[in-house]
Amino acid sequence: MEILVTNDDGWGAGGLFALLQAVKPLGHLTVVVPDGPRSGRGSSISVGTPMYLTKMETDEEQFQGMDIYLTNGTPADCIKLALNAIFGGDDSKVDLVVSGINHGHNASCNLIYSGTMGACFVSTEHAIRSIGFSLNDMEADADFSYFIPYIPQLVRHLLDEGFPNANVCYNVNAPKGPIQGMQWTRQCDGRWEKELEPHVDEQGRTYYMLIGKFNNMEPEAQDTDLWALEHNYISIQPVSIDMTDYAAL
Repeated sequence: MEILVTNDDGWGAGGLFALLQAVKPLGHLTVVVPDGPRSGRGSSISVGTPMYLTKMETDEEQFQGMDIYLTNGTPADCIKLALNAIFGGDDSKVDLVVSGINHGHNASCNLIYSGTMGACFVSTEHAIRSIGFSLNDMEADADFSYFIPYIPQLVRHLLDEGFPNANVCYNVNAPKGPIQGMQWTRQCDGRWEKELEPHVDEQGRTYYMLIGKFNNMEPEAQDTDLWALEHNYISIQPVSIDMTDYAAL
């Protein structure tokens, strides 16, 4: 099985190395990742900006057998570069895309900002089965050891039974620390409030920094991704790139 791996935290992120460890036994890995952090880029692509793709050579044992590339592009660019520049435009050469493991969860409305899931959306556009993985811990030294054992069995299950059509990918979020199990979930209704903090620079110009307070609009609901994380379950959420609201038609 040919597995394309990407992320939005860039090369060197602990979550990427944890994901490589988890999926290496499942097939050959082609790794295409940004050369630095690209969090919050969503599905953005580098229109009008030259993109470079550099093959990385390493003697480290943990990366042996993998083809690893770095780019100045976004996570979404990583998929486009891989499919076109590495696989020659033949989407059928890739059996699975995995993205992550992101440092910080991508539950609720965070899904729409996520570079981790943005890569999955692009690969789903190409009818390639895709799974994004995130951990509810934003620290650089986050502990992925509880999550890693679940990933191979989850990937196998989703490949065998979990993709109902070509428009669907999966958003998988794990809690920090020990895990109670896995749950199918839906996206929680939540939103960011008081998102910007004003500052003044040395020239007297006002600028703004993103901070924000997240508000869970349905804290009692037990079928959401946030509820699962708060109760130490892995959240497994099917996501469709068909954004039509059919109920409103």
